[in-house]
Amino acid sequence: MTHPADPLAATRAWVESFVVGREICPFAGREVARDSIRYVTVATMELEDALLRLMEECWHLDAHPETETTLLILSEGLSDFDDYLDALGLAEALLVEQGYEGTYQLASFHPEYQFEGEVEDAPRNFTNRSPWPMWHLIREAGLERALAHYPDPEAIPARNAVRMQALGTERLAASLAALRGIGR
Repeated sequence: MTHPADPLAATRAWVESFVVGREICPFAGREVARDSIRYVTVATMELEDALLRLMEECWHLDAHPETETTLLILSEGLSDFDDYLDALGLAEALLVEQGYEGTYQLASFHPEYQFEGEVEDAPRNFTNRSPWPMWHLIREAGLERALAHYPDPEAIPARNAVRMQALGTERLAASLAALRGIGR
């Protein structure tokens, strides 16, 4: 019998083996090499506590320019994808309300991520499926710098969709389950 993995360790492994290893994000490898990614576990069932932690991470990024990005791993809640999307909307609104629009943006990842209009088991969904629900807090200035030096960034989603299709849903699901420590 397998045991659930540590969310922090599993997320690091996911970033290194999937996001960087499969070049899902062509900018992530540089940040892994620079050790400029902050990983934070948010172990609460209370949305208010998660939103407060999001603000604390904004303040951390404000004070630590050497940290490029933060992954907030929501390990104790928001397992339902619809609830997660509602919480994401509140988190994005909070960033705007607190004056962080244009400074930071949120990317979203969830074990059950499903692009609008896509079937649940479509391989493409795995580009945004992570071991745990997650908010990725990104410095917009850093993202703009990376995009300026990358040829044809608009092609990244289509390229990733082709890669995911080649791997197939079964293989992708098994890989994600293994990171969570869940037997299939």
